[in-house]
Amino acid sequence: MARSPLTLAASVTAALPRVGVVGVGALTEGAAGRYDSAVAHLDDGRRVVVRVPAEPDTAPEVAAQARALRALTPGVRSLLPFRAPELLGETAVDGSRAIVVDFLPGYRVDAAHLPPGRGAATSVGAALAALHALPVSIVRTEGLPFRTPGQVRADAARLADRAAATGAVPVPLIVRWRRALDADPLWRFESAVVLGGAGAASFLFEDVDDVPHVTGVLEWHGLSVGDPAVDLQWLASAPTAAQDVFDTYVSASDRAPDAGVRERARLYAELEFAKWLVHGHDAERSDIVDDAVALLESLAATVAGSDLLTDGQVDVDGAIALLGQVPAADSAAASDTSMHTDAYDAAELSQWIDDDDADRETAPVEVEVEAETARAAATAPSASTVSASTPGADAVTGPIDIARFGEDHAEAEREAERASRAAFQRWTSSASE
Repeated sequence: MARSPLTLAASVTAALPRVGVVGVGALTEGAAGRYDSAVAHLDDGRRVVVRVPAEPDTAPEVAAQARALRALTPGVRSLLPFRAPELLGETAVDGSRAIVVDFLPGYRVDAAHLPPGRGAATSVGAALAALHALPVSIVRTEGLPFRTPGQVRADAARLADRAAATGAVPVPLIVRWRRALDADPLWRFESAVVLGGAGAASFLFEDVDDVPHVTGVLEWHGLSVGDPAVDLQWLASAPTAAQDVFDTYVSASDRAPDAGVRERARLYAELEFAKWLVHGHDAERSDIVDDAVALLESLAATVAGSDLLTDGQVDVDGAIALLGQVPAADSAAASDTSMHTDAYDAAELSQWIDDDDADRETAPVEVEVEAETARAAATAPSASTVSASTPGADAVTGPIDIARFGEDHAEAEREAERASRAAFQRWTSSASE
């Protein structure tokens, strides 16, 4: 049972003993029900956010968030063109760690509704470039995870192996993933500071001269050194804006050129479906397994005949060789397959919608983060259509029809869709100029 805002407000006074709470309200943050959160108004005029894990499994995530925010010293924050939450205090609630951070104003937008052109898309690209340019010593000094390209590649390969070992992944997908995993040039990249799996909900926007800009970034629990592509994988669900995000990201980056970043980002996006399957298999949840299988089969149908790599299709001999590398169904290893992303973010997976949806009309309604809708409360994929569009030039963009996972979440999804579209209604026309 979710904790009430009043209970959470009491934890604020425990974490910040010299301030008083004069008001409190519920705060949904697109966290897929992983946290209980509230926004509290303090007697000194500030607004703060309190977050407590809703389930024991998310406790490490809250602890990692606190650790990461402590690593963002004033000097580090001065290097970023946006704000990150500041850790103000910690306490315990029902035996779980509760953290209190300052409230960042702004609004968020679903990836599928992120428009192309000047504004939101270009600001996201610039924000990610600045984040990835941070000195890796920030992570080393705090003892946060540090992964080399070889380790990142091995993690992705283990996940693909475990998914294949279930016997439920369509063979063409296994071949497709194996070809990418075995391509040495794809994995020649420079490790960088990453959020560890950014998503559309990670970015807060505010209008500057009537143009949206990223003014805040949330969800720092995956802060680490690793593959920059992991923070770009969500662009598979933003088909209309992906090109502008990538172009700005590349132009704003002062790092060594990374020719394979888009292909790896696409691979990670597809492997999220594999991760969902492995999660269901390990949890012995037949409903999750069935849903993951449906997603994978639809993905296979959509990408049929295409390749993740840009150097041509895999030939017959290559396909046979790759098939020989697929592990037997009983050989799944009990290894970490998280790739240090937000595992099993089903709501994000379900938002791979058709390109045409981005052109639907919006209504003139304003959105703030405090009014974030309850779409992310769903705990499994539930969108009616999933798009497997790739940001690259050779992308396959045909829609994948997916049966709705549960009617209970239909209204919440419709509200989220209306809200996220409305956030950009007042400047959509200027963004495309």
